[in-house]
Amino acid sequence: MGVIGYIESPPVWHPSNEESNLLSIHFTYSDIIWPWTGFLALHMQIKEEGSQFSGENEGNVTVKVYSPPVIPTPSRSVRVLWDQFHSIKYPPGYIPRDSLDVRNDILDWHGDHLHTNFHIMFNMLRDAEYYIETLGSPWACFDGRQYGTLMLVDLEDEYFEEEIQKLRDDVVNTGLSLVVFGDWYNVDTMVKMRFFDDNTRSWWTPVTGGANIPALNDLLAPFGIAFGDRILNGDFSLNDELIKYASGTNIVKFPSGGFVHRFPFYDCSESGATHSFLAGGKDNADSAILGLVEVGGSRIAVYGDSNCLDSSHMVTNCYWLLRKILDFTGKNVKDPILFSNSVKLETPLHQDDDQLPSRRTDLNFSTYSAVLGKELICRSDSRFDVWGTKGYGLQVRGRNRRLPGYKATDLGNCPFSCGMILLFLFKKRAPKLLTEVKKILLAINSLACCIEIWMY
Repeated sequence: MGVIGYIESPPVWHPSNEESNLLSIHFTYSDIIWPWTGFLALHMQIKEEGSQFSGENEGNVTVKVYSPPVIPTPSRSVRVLWDQFHSIKYPPGYIPRDSLDVRNDILDWHGDHLHTNFHIMFNMLRDAEYYIETLGSPWACFDGRQYGTLMLVDLEDEYFEEEIQKLRDDVVNTGLSLVVFGDWYNVDTMVKMRFFDDNTRSWWTPVTGGANIPALNDLLAPFGIAFGDRILNGDFSLNDELIKYASGTNIVKFPSGGFVHRFPFYDCSESGATHSFLAGGKDNADSAILGLVEVGGSRIAVYGDSNCLDSSHMVTNCYWLLRKILDFTGKNVKDPILFSNSVKLETPLHQDDDQLPSRRTDLNFSTYSAVLGKELICRSDSRFDVWGTKGYGLQVRGRNRRLPGYKATDLGNCPFSCGMILLFLFKKRAPKLLTEVKKILLAINSLACCIEIWMY
């Protein structure tokens, strides 16, 4: 079945015996069924002829729901995987709102799901003939060769080390592209947002920002990309479209050869969340907020604000921008506005690692996390072959590939190269063992030494 369903005919009551005919049932129902919405109500009465009956009435109700038919697997370029696993669900802790200008809704409690506050975006992508799947398990639980783009939008959780390694491998070796929409993160502002909750009679302090920028930076580090800790607010125009940038963050590291868009905004990171951004903040200064880069056969796009995709408190949408980004990551279509030579980086955008946003040290984040202190296990939304396991291993391809800003070491055919080295050593030092070593090497597809060298 598809995400959406239509009740094509009225429900029908099927009594299981003669006595059950004494029960009269009418139905009210919604014509459209959507996740977490839609209803079927049964209104029951005993018929006049059953006024003296005492016993049980049994039967079944059948409802015919029409849903889009099963289709052949779409091409990889239009298959998008949405990461739901790393979005912390309301209400384990104080997860603050994504737009700090919103005063009457202090919590991020609308689900951050394709079927709730991102459903208009979902509809737009389906209309554009993209096919979006939701991943509720760690990244080790999907095969990166099957998807064109992995979307990370407004994520608050940490990442398993295995996930970071697998994503690097998927991007470098399997052609998986990456789209990241971040949000604000500033520890000083989080501290100022502390308040006393009268219901729980306790102090509440944000456990992270609009997004977990330190965790995202760990994830993006192999590609030379990082977000900063500014809280930017303002309007900008791109492709003759006006976009509201609502409490977004800035890009502080990006590799040369990439395309980075900068605009002037108010930096409100030190003015606190209790003052109006329009009245406070620093003078306008150009800040990098959108970056696009090719990584071998894959592509990465990062943007510092998710509010233009989130229908909860949206001022202006940026669906057109998301579509152009996915056209780039999935199909390698480069829009001339986004890939103008005027925004191409000749030298890397850089900031020292010790100046990047840091995690809070005054709280136990594992209380709210599905990662910290937990075991990596594939859940029931994964493919059947990895249910209850630790998922797919790293996709080793024999030759390492160059990452932006990192020198590549060509190892050639790794098992063969390491094998020849070992055979040479044994021939020189222990010729009697040479025959046995040859047998062992023939039975081994890859050697640990090669994998270690390839990984690091």
